[in-house]
Parts: sequence; structure tokens; C-alpha cells
Amino acid sequence: MKITPVLMSGGAGTRLWPLSRQARPKQFHPLGGERTLIQDTALRVTGDLFGPPIVVANAAHESLVRGQLAAIGLTPRAILLEPAGRNTGPAAAAVAAFVAREDPEALLLLLHADNRVRDVAEFRRAVAAGIPAAAAGALVVFGIHPTGPETGYGYIRAAAGDGAARQVDAFVEKPDLASAQAYVADPAYSWNAGVFLFSAGLFLAEVRSLVPAIAEAAEAAVEAAQGSGDAVILGDAFLAAPSEAIDTAIFEKTNRAVVVDADIGWSDVGTWQALWSDAPQDAAGNVGATVTAGATGCLVISDGTPVVLAGVADLAVIVENGVVLVARRDDPEAMRAAVAALRASGREDLL
Repeated sequence: MKITPVLMSGGAGTRLWPLSRQARPKQFHPLGGERTLIQDTALRVTGDLFGPPIVVANAAHESLVRGQLAAIGLTPRAILLEPAGRNTGPAAAAVAAFVAREDPEALLLLLHADNRVRDVAEFRRAVAAGIPAAAAGALVVFGIHPTGPETGYGYIRAAAGDGAARQVDAFVEKPDLASAQAYVADPAYSWNAGVFLFSAGLFLAEVRSLVPAIAEAAEAAVEAAQGSGDAVILGDAFLAAPSEAIDTAIFEKTNRAVVVDADIGWSDVGTWQALWSDAPQDAAGNVGATVTAGATGCLVISDGTPVVLAGVADLAVIVENGVVLVARRDDPEAMRAAVAALRASGREDLL
């Protein structure tokens, strides 16, 4: 039995605006690598363990998905196109309903298309370690070994026990710094990277039981789906699904959740701080500037305009398609506020 990878590509990556925009979110950018994030994600789930991937994407991104996968020689099993984003809970339910029509015992591996993994071999080993539990009826979540007290990530607390898969004791959302520091020191805790493994039919049954409104909308959307070839346009019933993440909608409520450790060098590549940390820096800690004079710890990403930094520190300076952003490198909340301010001012054309 081969696992069907499911690449969740519906996110907008607003913390990386203006590089990541509605027309071309962050998964379609290389962000310091040779390939784009969705390309790296798709290649990560090739080999003996995996069948062709299913991609869940916004309908406006079909050509981007198809073109970027074709560029690395991959043909998806299907591209499920959402009429509008409803978060990962409804998206996962729709994929499960789509696959379960043919094979309810098929194993699905859900993963975000816009994350980075440094140790691909260890990632595949972790997935293989989760197969017995998923085949036996568990909903598997992969727990990432924490490398620091991150307050922007969710955490998983595992119950005591031996074996590759341990029962999930609790999910903890974005803790304060003191709690995060305690979690890093406690081997029971791991980061929740949003990578899940389960059988299609069992997951769908769990969604029906725990959040019937999501199940009803997702199944109706699959039933009314249209398209040709590998493109599947979900029906408008999908819009009736409550917008909720798979974590809170299902995994925090089910008693079937188990966690498998995955020390894979994971990053969500979701902030300027993360991009700066991953990139080669000059002696003053700067990345990407054309010329610097007394500047330290800054990140510059430009689509061609030269950027000179003088006497500043810890900034992100982004020049993209006619827009310039200057922000603190380490303040993702300021980015959310900037995007909210653009919406409030009616500048949707810039998003």
C-alpha cells in the first residue's frame, strides 16, 4: 500500500507580505532555495512509500500548481480546487471524502506545501514509523523536536509510553515564553507542524462524529464536484463548512490521536525572522543588501532595485512588484497589523 501525499496549498502567507500575495503565495516562491517550497514539498514525498500527490489549492492557483509540479517532472493524482479557502479542517475532509469513494482504507499524508524540511531521509523514516498506527485506526500527528522556545508554534504533549507512536495527551496553542522554555526542556512536548497520517475512511467517520457540519459540506462539495482530467472543482457546498483548522476541529477532540517523533529540521518559513535565520549572513549579520554602512542584522529581499542600508539594525526591507516594506525583522504581529491596515484602507489591490 502506497501513501497518498496531500499537499495543502491554500494558505496566503500574509506574514511574508508583500513577497507573498494572494496571486502568488509563499509556497510558489523559492525563498532562498533552488526550488519553490511546493516543489521541495512534492519531491519530499516521492519514492517507494508514496503514490502521486493530491494538491488542495485555491481555484486561482491551478496553473501555478500544475506548472511548478511539471517543472520537476511530477504529475499529480488530482488537484482539488476550493471555491474559497475554509481552512485545513474542511480541506482535509474533502480530500478524505474524495479518496474514500474509491478506497476508504487508503492512507493519506497531509502536509503544508509551504514548509521546509532539512532532513528528508529522517522525514521519510518518521512517516514509515507512523504507518502501523495509522493502518490500525489511529490518527497520527508528527511531533517536531523543538530547537528553541518558540511562542508562535503549537505544541503536542505526549503521554508516557514506549513505541514509535504515543497517545496524545494534549495540544497546547502558542504558549507564553516561560511555558515554551519549560516545554523545550520536557521530552513529552514537541512542535505541531501540521503533518498528519490517517486512513481516508476512518478520518471521514471521525469528522462526521465530531464536526458534522464540516463533513456534510465537504462530502456534498465532493459529490457536486466538476472538472476534467486531474482538476476537480469542489462544489459550492464547500462554502458552508465552518472555517476551522484540522487541529482544533478534529485532532484536539478525537481519542484516536497519537504522536510520532520527527527530528527532521522543520521550519514553517513563515516570518522574516525565519528567512533571515536560514540565510547566509555577512559579518554584521546582514542578508541581501547591495551595500551596507553601519547596518546590522538586516534582511533585504528585492526584485531588482538596489537597497543600501546605513546605520539601521534588525530590519526587514522588502521590495516586490512596486511595493516597499520596511519593518522590524522579528515582529510578525506587526506584519499582521500591516495587512489588516491595508484591508481597512481599501488597498486590496496590494494584497
